[in-house]
Amino acid sequence: MVTPETPASKQSKILSIETMSLGLNIRGSTLLNDISIQVTTSGVTMILGPNGAGKSLLIKCLHGLIEPTKGRFEIALHRCSDPIPQAMVFQKPVLLKRSVMENLQFADQHSCQRTDLEQALDAVRLLEKKDQPATQLSGGEQQRLSLARALITQPKLLFLDEPTASLDPASVLIIEQLINQASQQGVKSVFISHDIGQAKRLASDVIFLNRGQVTEHTDAATFFTNPQSREAQAYLNGEIVL
Repeated sequence: MVTPETPASKQSKILSIETMSLGLNIRGSTLLNDISIQVTTSGVTMILGPNGAGKSLLIKCLHGLIEPTKGRFEIALHRCSDPIPQAMVFQKPVLLKRSVMENLQFADQHSCQRTDLEQALDAVRLLEKKDQPATQLSGGEQQRLSLARALITQPKLLFLDEPTASLDPASVLIIEQLINQASQQGVKSVFISHDIGQAKRLASDVIFLNRGQVTEHTDAATFFTNPQSREAQAYLNGEIVL
């Protein structure tokens, strides 16, 4: 369990994520095995690990896109029994074949004023392209639009599956700034990345996965300065982890 470093006055608003012996078996292969974690930190929970470790599968289970074959999980906001609003940004943007603005309007669940939608586009540096077909944007622009579309739904929990992989530095910076701003506004993010520098910039705590199992879950400062598991040590040293 990671202890939140949040003022007592704000702790009642912290979203918690708990998995109890979560497992996923597909066609006889165990892809997630006995995952039991408890996240009670605000900010960004970073999920790290080598390719094929099960990172994407884990957040897809938590987001309800895949049903686990074993165990269970619970996502809750203290003193709140209502469903937790969630959104997800995938590694490869999935956009409607509509204009940039129409993509936001389709996702808008709160009847935002057009000025609010324009502000959201301005935040991702896309306001001047609001009438352009979304599919004609560059890769970085498409991902920025995907994030703006996710945030316009006003989620309490945001899942991000390598949202900055292979993007230009300007887009990476904009996305990281928006994630930090969202955190300051009370949005909990669960972020998958292979970029150690990015993880150091954003993470409040780190979950390290290898071969479908959690080998380490600790606060970010401890993970990056004194990892306890052999797999995490090797990963941070740039070694190949099998």
